Amino acid sequence: MTPDPISAAILAGGRARRLGGVDKSALAVGAGSILERQLSLLRDLTPHILIVGADRSRVPAGGVRVVADRLPGAGPLGGLYTALMEAPTEQVLVIACDMPFLTAPFLMRLAARGVDVDVAVPRSAAGRHPLCASYARRAAGHLKARIDGGDLRVREALEGLDVRELGPDELAGFDPDGLLLLNVNTPDDYAKARTAALTPPPTA
Repeated sequence: MTPDPISAAILAGGRARRLGGVDKSALAVGAGSILERQLSLLRDLTPHILIVGADRSRVPAGGVRVVADRLPGAGPLGGLYTALMEAPTEQVLVIACDMPFLTAPFLMRLAARGVDVDVAVPRSAAGRHPLCASYARRAAGHLKARIDGGDLRVREALEGLDVRELGPDELAGFDPDGLLLLNVNTPDDYAKARTAALTPPPTA
């Protein structure tokens, strides 16, 4: 458990066009689905877990709240806004439903780095990952204003907020195999994830 109360929100409302419209959270990676892997991880961090925009019939039992997008059609930014509005705590870890290789130590670091800022976000060589970040609930109004203005770009929505980055050097200690922030967006991504999940860890 983290020292201060946090919530965790899984954003599961995407359309997955590049994967034929499948429910990405239900894709099998290793012994379970991506969603099952994420829930197992998050239950060790907080009792306050919600899933935004998911099909209730596909969510494993276990007392996890499932909430509908407050702003349908607003894409991931709308899901992020919903997560902040529905969370019962002032700090919220938000993760996309297609990230099978997140770890508890990394999420705990992310939460620790987000304590006194609006957003703590990892930044890899590919750029910022705002759908795997720690947010303060007070950022919800800023996000709503962006949505009302018709700008649904998630990375750009961080402009004007107090942002702390976890850069490549800090991420390296949590990401020895380069899979930590992998998103399953395409068939190639999914093949990579399935192969990685079957590969045994290196021996000392």
